[in-house]
Amino acid sequence: MNRFSQKTIEELNYYVYILVDPRDNKIFYVGKGKDNRVFAHIACSLNEELESDKLNIIREITLCGKTVKHFIVRHGLNENEAFLVESVLIDFLSYSDFFSVCTISNIQAGHHQWFKGIKTVEELEQLYACEPLNIENIQHNLITININKTYNIKNDYHPNIYEATRKSWKINERRLPQIEYVLSEFRGIVRAIFKPTKWLKNGDRWMFEGIEITDKEITDLYLNKSLPEKKKGEANPIKYFTKHQ
Repeated sequence: MNRFSQKTIEELNYYVYILVDPRDNKIFYVGKGKDNRVFAHIACSLNEELESDKLNIIREITLCGKTVKHFIVRHGLNENEAFLVESVLIDFLSYSDFFSVCTISNIQAGHHQWFKGIKTVEELEQLYACEPLNIENIQHNLITININKTYNIKNDYHPNIYEATRKSWKINERRLPQIEYVLSEFRGIVRAIFKPTKWLKNGDRWMFEGIEITDKEITDLYLNKSLPEKKKGEANPIKYFTKHQ
């Protein structure tokens, strides 16, 4: 794999990672970052004008037909914590007197080992990635509203996800009576579900009053599900889904 899903990125926050040479399973680089930083070195290695020991090792691995192994050592960190973990790892792995590091195997594993401990990038994606919304199993008439531009907790007009979702949008008026639930979409993922109780006209746009849905029967269907990627040129923040009969 060469990138994390959006949901995984949000769960990771800052992290510390290592790159491993698959030819001998030796660590050749320790780094820190967020988002898809762990994968950035592969892309850099394609630029022949860039030179470093790290990039040359990656190029040699690629020429052998193999793939660099990526591991996340610790995640869910703030930036200062990531700096600290990175520096400890570099000192530990590069200190000459610690050549025989196998003696650490009898030390008790650290706290939060399962959730925050060392994992391959594939294991992390499996842990955090969202399931896609099952389009073939839509059981209600839905509208999804993309709030990428309105979900800003520092904005007085949109102080929370409810306010960011409910106002104000150009919606097909004829569809309003059929809408059962409004799905709030942020960066391709359903973050909240609302049941509209009233639709109000706001100029040439519409807004709703409603209640947030926490019923597990509904949230299991839609909450934290990833939506289909938009087609090229598709910019409308509104999307309609009709239940299957």
